[in-house]
Amino acid sequence: MKFCKLISVVSVQSALQARWLWVGMLAAVLAIPFTSTQLLAADGDEAERTAVGQFITITSPVDDQVASRVTNAALKLQALAVQDGRPAFLVLQIEPGTSPFHHVLGLAKFLTSSKVSNVTTVAWIPQTVTGPNAVLALACRQIIMHQDAELGDINRGAPMDPIDRQGVLAIAQKRHNPRVNVAIARGMMDANEQLWKVRLRSTEPGKDDLESRVVTKDELDELRKTTLAIEGIDVVKEAGMLGVFRGATARNMNILVSQTADSRAAVCELLGLPRESMREQTVEREARNVRLIRLDGVIDQLQESFIVRQIERAVAGGAQVIVFQIDSPGGYLSASFSLSEAIMNLEQNKVRTIAYVPREAISGAAIVALGCDEIIMHPTAKIGDAGPIQMTQGMFERAPEKILSMMLVMMGDLATRKHRPVALCKAMADRKAKVFEVSHRDNGRVWYMDEQEIQDSAGEWIMGRQLPETNGELLFTANGERAHKLKLADSPVHDISELKVRLGLPASAELKPIAMTWVDSLVFWLNSPAMTVVLVSAGVILIYVELQMMTGLLGILSCLCFSLFFWSRALGGTADWLEVVLFVLGAGCLALEFFVIPGFGVFGVSGILLVLASLVLACQAWSFDLATNLEEIVVQTGWVSLAFVMVGVIGIAAARYLPQLPMFENLILSPSATTEPQLRLETGMSEMSLLEAMLIGEHGVAVTMLRPAGKARLNNRVIDVVSEGPFVAPEATIEVIAIRGNKVVVRELSKSEV
Repeated sequence: MKFCKLISVVSVQSALQARWLWVGMLAAVLAIPFTSTQLLAADGDEAERTAVGQFITITSPVDDQVASRVTNAALKLQALAVQDGRPAFLVLQIEPGTSPFHHVLGLAKFLTSSKVSNVTTVAWIPQTVTGPNAVLALACRQIIMHQDAELGDINRGAPMDPIDRQGVLAIAQKRHNPRVNVAIARGMMDANEQLWKVRLRSTEPGKDDLESRVVTKDELDELRKTTLAIEGIDVVKEAGMLGVFRGATARNMNILVSQTADSRAAVCELLGLPRESMREQTVEREARNVRLIRLDGVIDQLQESFIVRQIERAVAGGAQVIVFQIDSPGGYLSASFSLSEAIMNLEQNKVRTIAYVPREAISGAAIVALGCDEIIMHPTAKIGDAGPIQMTQGMFERAPEKILSMMLVMMGDLATRKHRPVALCKAMADRKAKVFEVSHRDNGRVWYMDEQEIQDSAGEWIMGRQLPETNGELLFTANGERAHKLKLADSPVHDISELKVRLGLPASAELKPIAMTWVDSLVFWLNSPAMTVVLVSAGVILIYVELQMMTGLLGILSCLCFSLFFWSRALGGTADWLEVVLFVLGAGCLALEFFVIPGFGVFGVSGILLVLASLVLACQAWSFDLATNLEEIVVQTGWVSLAFVMVGVIGIAAARYLPQLPMFENLILSPSATTEPQLRLETGMSEMSLLEAMLIGEHGVAVTMLRPAGKARLNNRVIDVVSEGPFVAPEATIEVIAIRGNKVVVRELSKSEV
């Protein structure tokens, strides 16, 4: 009975435990949505707390306008930091120059005030800064310098006003930057001041803290009187030396400078800022002049020239930002690099360039995108796969090693100038490249390098994992999300609306591409192969008919055809003055052959070859590969030859049918319809002697103006003649005086001779 009760009790307890177990499981299941919501909210809060930053270049002199720009930017960042709880950074790129002390001190006091207490102010010193501008760096919370840049010598060796001196010391005394103190400020203002860095340890029981300080001679004497133990002393600045501090030296001594960097992009990495923070807002966002240029289709010389003209128009219109909307599978290597170089050179005009890739920027298009200051992609857009290829016997194959090695150098230069990972850019062209994730030994900054770069860094960068995209099988390609993670591109956007937000443009602003002008349309049309054949054929035919009729109008039309041909090719990027000079020289040789020199010899052959070479070269799109160039020459020679074949066909047709027309029968040389008796050669008389006997001394009438060549009627036949003396007017009476080769030489008869 007790046993039964025990079983019952155990059963009841088990049932109760099972019930509570099911209740607990049900509560856990019901809690999942709430927990997920809280996690998502936490992620959203984390996203909202992403750091925000702004770069501003401090140029000299620092005046009210410069102070206003800095003040407005700092206050906006302060509001963002307070309202959204986001870390805010104001990066002041301080350039060398001279400024009034009172303006500099006023701005420095603002930077150290409570008005911007939530903003981390950072001084970025890419090159040596001395004079009053150095005070602005002392007022910032952090100083980041190029390792070779120097900072200091505030008074530049001249006596300093006591009030200004006290103002600088007051800024340093606030210890806004823990690596800056009064002693360093004194050393920057007084060349005779000697500075030491001392390592101190407390002698009080229970305290074993180690501390470092930069002190003057008087402060060092005071320290020796305290209970602090001095464990080491290093000289920071000798007496009599200017108070300037080099970036690398100051960083190694852990004074003044928190980090060293070689570019704005590196500063962004150190501070955890998005790359778009580098874009300066020199004017109000809504008033910024932003232009959009579209790059679609294959990139060739014609496309390159068109985009360059678009760029020139945008710059002439005062553009401050140019957005290149790229959607292209690539194109010619030379055209891609030339266009990329043209975009990079916009730095000289202080124009910010942005590559917007909504779908793809492959091969040559990737090279163009890498030439821009920023790359903004759709999350699923593709960039990369820029390996050089060539067509051989109708099939594509990889370019020779000599072309690849040259391209890798150019890709490395491109990445270096725009502060992107060199190894990744090279991996777009070299499938054998292996790229590793590396971290900086001092600050943990993440970057991407190949083995050679890591070895050359002498331990500065620590090798990590190899990127799976660089496994030696395929050329490096990445989508928008991946490119952003690998520091090739900025954070992606989904459409043009998000791009406008990124650029700081209002939603109502229209971002339309620069329209194609009628000149651009005409150039594209005239550069087509069909128009090449038409222009060349028309030019040759018109000059041929002009020589037959001597109207003058047809010669002008012929010159117009060849002028349009070379003009369109020049704007298309395939012709220059060389081709024009060759054409003019060839035409001159042909003119000498026809009008001056008897027979057809060296000048005639040379003229034809020069004209043919000029036409072919004007159509030629040059590349880095000799084989590709030869293939292109063969193709263009084929088109030009087709034009001359058309000239021959039209010439035969004209000779057959044109004399039958009433208006041309007296102008075109045609065989006589009458049957003339055949002349027999006398013994010892040559054909030339017979021809001279028949024509010399004959009188006739000039049909056209003889300038000096033209047409004349002799024995009821119209033949080509050449005047020996001055020009002969039409209807003038002439006499045959000689036959030289295939030319009949005549002179005009006076009225008395007639």
